[in-house]
Formats: sequence, C-alpha cells, structure tokens
Amino acid sequence: MKTTLKNQYAFTNQILIAVVSAVFGYNLYQAIVHPENSNLILSIILVAMTYMVTEKYGTGKSKDN
Repeated sequence: MKTTLKNQYAFTNQILIAVVSAVFGYNLYQAIVHPENSNLILSIILVAMTYMVTEKYGTGKSKDN
C-alpha cells in the first residue's frame, strides 16, 4: 500500500497569503491616494511575519534518506 504525505499547512498558507496580500494592497493604495489614512508600516510587518510562517510551515524539500 502506497502512502503519500501531504503538507497539512498548505491550504492554510494559501489563505494566509491571500488575506495578507489583500490587506497590503489596500494599505498600499491608501498610502498612494490618502497618505494620512495609511497603515503601511503595520502591513509590512504583517508581510514579514507571513513570510516567516510560510518558511517554517511551507512545502519545502523533505529530508528523505
């Protein structure tokens, strides 16, 4: 019987990336059009945190020996 392992965090990572992209895009728009209403620094921090989480739980190379 052949079994394959799927990354259990793959779907969650995709949703997280989509939400963070939407928030960052909206705040980038606000920074361009209405600079007084933007939270660009918070969005950049959120993008950095998302990068770290996807690197930790992402679909990387598995160590098979």
